[in-house]
Amino acid sequence: MSLCEGLGCGSSLLWPRVLLFGDSITQFSFQQGGWGASLADKLVRKCDVLNRGFSGYNTRWAKIILPRLLRKGSVLDSPVAITIFFGANDSALKDENPKQHIPLEEYVANLRSMVQYLRSVDVPEGRIVLITPPPLCEAAWEKECLAQGCKLNRLNVVVGEYASACLQVARDCGTDVLDLWTLMQKDGQDFSPYLSDGLHLSPKGNEFLFSHLWPLIEKRVSSLPLLLPYWRDVAEARPELSLLGDGDH
Repeated sequence: MSLCEGLGCGSSLLWPRVLLFGDSITQFSFQQGGWGASLADKLVRKCDVLNRGFSGYNTRWAKIILPRLLRKGSVLDSPVAITIFFGANDSALKDENPKQHIPLEEYVANLRSMVQYLRSVDVPEGRIVLITPPPLCEAAWEKECLAQGCKLNRLNVVVGEYASACLQVARDCGTDVLDLWTLMQKDGQDFSPYLSDGLHLSPKGNEFLFSHLWPLIEKRVSSLPLLLPYWRDVAEARPELSLLGDGDH
């Protein structure tokens, strides 16, 4: 007799998912102190937080791979929330970094296309959060570029144009948006401590992003129950009565 036959297995647990889709700033977000790791910790036993960050990618490539990450017709493929976080590579200067550069008009079209695709696979705009690229600290990033044998290949004013375009897409499509570019520079503050190398987030930058993202995610997951009972609530004599129910507490 199998264990399931002996105990009478309950229904499979469907773990809700939050999907993080973006470039290296998303890929690195599960490192110690990362904003994705903080989100996963906050949602433990409520949601699986999936990191689908792809270092160096732009929206042209992201648009192509998104259908490989989410498909229609499966509950497992319908996240309760999804972040779309691109622009740091799209905004690279064409003359210095033509492989990653995406023209501003195409960046807008690609973001719109991804939101429209998500709608087509039953992920409504109310579950989507767009995130603008963070500001660029040119002095620090130029040092990184020179160390790699190339010229400064990004400018903060250009990144700002892509951030503004991301905001417009969010307004037009009805999604939430986190304007990281503006928030990090609010009131003319020095934003360099938020960045580790002028482009990617430092521990302080990760904490900053998480603190502003969490309220947007929380309203999408606040009604989700804790999966499986708190240990003190498990029936001692017949634990299967507690553990083989619907999965909530």
